Amino acid sequence: MRDPVGSTARRWVERLAILGVDPADPDEFRLQKVTLTLSAVTVTILAVIWVGTYLALGLPVSAAIPFAYQIVSIASLAVFARTRNYRFFRASQLALIFVLPFLLQWSLGGYVASSAVSLWALVGAFGALFFYSARDAIPWFVAFIVLTAVSGLAEPIVSRNAASIPVPVQTAFFVLNICGVALTAYLLLQYAVRARDAALASSERLLLNILPKAIADRLKREEGRIAEAHEDVTVLFADVVDFTPFVERTEPARVVAVLDEIFSAFDRLAERHGLEKIKTIGDAYMVVAGLPAPRAGHVEAMAEMALDMLADLDRLCEPLGLDLAIRIGMDSGPVIAGVIGRHKFIYDLWGDTVNTASRMESSGLPGRIQVTAATYERLRDRYSFEERGEIDVKGKGRLKAYVLVGRRGEDASSGASLG
Repeated sequence: MRDPVGSTARRWVERLAILGVDPADPDEFRLQKVTLTLSAVTVTILAVIWVGTYLALGLPVSAAIPFAYQIVSIASLAVFARTRNYRFFRASQLALIFVLPFLLQWSLGGYVASSAVSLWALVGAFGALFFYSARDAIPWFVAFIVLTAVSGLAEPIVSRNAASIPVPVQTAFFVLNICGVALTAYLLLQYAVRARDAALASSERLLLNILPKAIADRLKREEGRIAEAHEDVTVLFADVVDFTPFVERTEPARVVAVLDEIFSAFDRLAERHGLEKIKTIGDAYMVVAGLPAPRAGHVEAMAEMALDMLADLDRLCEPLGLDLAIRIGMDSGPVIAGVIGRHKFIYDLWGDTVNTASRMESSGLPGRIQVTAATYERLRDRYSFEERGEIDVKGKGRLKAYVLVGRRGEDASSGASLG
């Protein structure tokens, strides 16, 4: 059964929340506007308690102060809805919550008689941190301290004409003032902590998308360059064959979508096998095993990655209606790894092993995994290979190369003739 009253109330709250919001507002700016609007409406409604109570106690002057707050606050909301002038709305609302609690306290005869109603001005000091920058919020806090000091100095004078308020009412307002300010402060701090944690988590995810976790942790702790020599790793390059013609005849959105599907699948494989993706360059993919932390069996892990990449590409291409293939090249040996750049930095590898792995890919065959003799010697007992013999490798001369076919004991079809 629908709740018409509840639905109507939600609609009104939603309409009030976006009173001065512009569709072009950034998310953070929009959140500030919505929060300040709802806070102003809430306090304006709650002020009815003070107006009614002080009128009932025969204190019209004191009742006039929260009533004046309601009138000015409603006028401020109306101007904000019409002009969307957030700076005026922000300043007027904070000024109201700062000044009027002290005026109300002085009219009632000081801290005891007013149940320390000036505590509500602290909400303005906390709110300034939310609605202004940390630096711009300082004057508001200083203003609260100054007004509190003035109230303390004026206490002997204003308390001479303290209003006669029953003790139970004073106690109730003490509880209301303390709990109200504490709740507001807690909610603001809760939001700030959640926003900080979300920002830190987002920054951490972005950082780990660029750097290995161990390197990211070092960058957060240390200053200066990070450069390390690794004596034994395996590097893999993969490249989509004839991708340029595919780009020329395909819509840009589909090109990006296809690459995203393929490389996201490769990313999942790298994570599953405990490898470090280094980067993508156009339609090329680079991954390494054995760093930043050395690990046993890194050559086997990379062999499994390469075989899974071929299988995953076949699985992806069928539903996408694509006829794409990749060349894969691998080499094992020493590399230098480090972080370069100061703004858009990157974790990268250098050395003969990197160059040779790249050459194994570029001189390889579509749908095949070409490896160097160094990699072959470490895998030959567990995996099946086909020998290509010596091939011309740019910048390296003639090198002996092998094609990784599959795991020993499996029916591994070559799928393409060697040349």
